[in-house]
Amino acid sequence: MVWMKMKMVVDSLCGRRRRLPCFLLFILLFGAGGLVLFIHQQDTSELAQAQAHAMRLASTLRQSRETLSTQDKERHKSFGYQRAQTPEGVLTSLIPPMQFPHTERKKQKASAVSQEHDMDSLHVTKRQLKLLKTSPLVLQNKNSGFSNSSVFAASSSLSTLDSSSSSSGSPLQGSWKFFSILEARKQLMKEICAKYKGSISKIITRSHVKHLYVEDKHKLLYCQVPKTGCSNWKRTLMVLAGKASNVQSIQHDTVHYGGHLKKLESFSQKEIMHRLETYKKFVFVREPFERIVSAYRDKLENPNDYYHNLFGKPIISRYRLNPSEEALRTGSGVTFKEFIQYLLDVHRPVGMDIHWDQVNQLCHPCLIHYDFIGKFENMGEESNFLLRLIGAPLSLTLPTFKDRNPGDERTSLEITKKYFSQLSMLERQRLYDFYYMDYLMFNYSKPFKDLY
Repeated sequence: MVWMKMKMVVDSLCGRRRRLPCFLLFILLFGAGGLVLFIHQQDTSELAQAQAHAMRLASTLRQSRETLSTQDKERHKSFGYQRAQTPEGVLTSLIPPMQFPHTERKKQKASAVSQEHDMDSLHVTKRQLKLLKTSPLVLQNKNSGFSNSSVFAASSSLSTLDSSSSSSGSPLQGSWKFFSILEARKQLMKEICAKYKGSISKIITRSHVKHLYVEDKHKLLYCQVPKTGCSNWKRTLMVLAGKASNVQSIQHDTVHYGGHLKKLESFSQKEIMHRLETYKKFVFVREPFERIVSAYRDKLENPNDYYHNLFGKPIISRYRLNPSEEALRTGSGVTFKEFIQYLLDVHRPVGMDIHWDQVNQLCHPCLIHYDFIGKFENMGEESNFLLRLIGAPLSLTLPTFKDRNPGDERTSLEITKKYFSQLSMLERQRLYDFYYMDYLMFNYSKPFKDLY
């Protein structure tokens, strides 16, 4: 009997010993499952926090864009025009893709043609044109005094702008495209300034406005850029100011040396800032290489005693091997290659000149926010549009005549290439680097394929 009880106890212990590993396995599995559940709950919590953070960030960004949009609209009003509210889905961005700068040179596409093509970059569909007709552009600015008649006159002046791309030739369609182009140019300028000039001082001094001319009657500020039609623009400003009856009667010396137009630097600092804040500011630019070829032909290749004495003599003396006594005495006969050597020399024998200085150094577009950035390549249409926009008489148009060397052919892309063929690839590259900021700011393509 006792033996039987002892056997039962031994069997019971052996059974427990056999069941012990199973019990431990169950404990381990239960613990692992709990750990997995805990990790899953932690991941879910972190995901919920990340989603909440993303929602807050998106809300902040949306508010920032709305704030910037509101600020841009207020700034656009300062020039006297404002786009009517655009229906949803119709040209929601003013900037066509080609207007964004290529900030890395290696990503830029080479182009043998250096003219701007943004006039044809915007395509307005029939549906968009129909919407425009039902929601016409509205120009409104309490300070500018633009009338509806000047708005329609400005729109009519663009009727030829679309002749190549549209059979309708609608002035309204032209206005839409041109306003979009103007906004794209200004937006591009803001992008470039933010990237490359964001650290410069924002204080405007007299030296920054020394090339700006004032026309108080129509509240205009014009930045003079030589070789972009500045003589004819000064004539036009004199007529607007009542200093002359017509542009054709104003001689070259009267334009530049008559003192009929005031410079902004002649005013007090308070008056300078007041005009910068309330007047409409405009500038016209030109393809940089074409502009310097035009300047060279006018000032150094053609007869010009002042420039031959001031620039020709030191250039010949510095860069010409075995110059003749006649060349040293007169300063005439400077070659284009010698002129470029002077431009690229960090230790120039004579300083820079307004005729070939960089536009961003003349007009300081990162400090002075221009309301109208025009292109010399489309001077006829754009100048006419601007004149109608400011309420100028319909009979007043920008003259097109040359008052210096009128017999010479105007500097064109073909003529520019002819002069640049005298330079080495390295000289062309260094000159492109010198004017690189102008190429970026004003959206001109590379003039030669071998540039980088």
